[in-house]
Amino acid sequence: MHKDVILKYLFLATVITSLMTHTNLSMANDSKPPIQLATMYLPSVEVTDYWVSEKLDGMRGYWTGTILLSKQGKEINVPLWFIDDWPETPMDGEIWLGRDKFQATISCIKRKENNNDCWRKIKFMIFDLPENTSTFTQRIKTMKRLVQKHNSPYLHIIKQFKITSTKALKDKLTYIINNGGEGLMLHHQDAYYTKGRNAHLMKLKRYQDAEARVTAHIAGKGKYQGMLGSIVVETTAGITFKIGSGFTDQQRSNPPSIGSIITYKYTGKTQRGVPRFASFLRIRK
Repeated sequence: MHKDVILKYLFLATVITSLMTHTNLSMANDSKPPIQLATMYLPSVEVTDYWVSEKLDGMRGYWTGTILLSKQGKEINVPLWFIDDWPETPMDGEIWLGRDKFQATISCIKRKENNNDCWRKIKFMIFDLPENTSTFTQRIKTMKRLVQKHNSPYLHIIKQFKITSTKALKDKLTYIINNGGEGLMLHHQDAYYTKGRNAHLMKLKRYQDAEARVTAHIAGKGKYQGMLGSIVVETTAGITFKIGSGFTDQQRSNPPSIGSIITYKYTGKTQRGVPRFASFLRIRK
């Protein structure tokens, strides 16, 4: 083969390899962390088999051992002093500022400058160890040792406790909600960390419901292409917000008409009065 032709082939091979490597790295960087997701609480479970903790209203965070990622896999721009001397062990947790401070937490995280005062008030509240193959009871002990060993003012473990009865669980839920909390998490004592939905990890909330008038339709994307993505509603107090969950495929194909009154459920409100985690329930007849 002619020397010039060989050189061209080698050049093309180098370019293709470089492009494939860059693409693979980009895909790896954009991939979501292998986090565990909760299911809804089942009243039939034996609560004494579960560890219970408060469900914090912050932002999910995944510590890889070197960087902090969001649930979607995006690197969070944290100050270096915030993660100073953190363990190399992957940790799953909540970036949390305090009860009823979700919006303030998100605002702090979205700021481009990373040496701002708001980060000094934030804590990373860990609740699990994704790569640890022990039972949850054993993982709690390991988390406690990690926090004690590294002694970072910004690294804490969410308090895990036991409940003696279903009534005690409901009483605890009432106490948490009355004091500005969001709900409870129940984690089976013998469960292993599993990517995706895990029936041994449950969330317990107390929903409220209200009514609002539909003011607009927003088209769906992806699997909802050509269907309803979400609706814009307005409350009697003049609060406008979007609702994108709770719809069946049939309802997305035939959404509530503009001007109709719908009932939605939600869990608490933001400081601006916007219902949190709003989900469609039904059209008011």
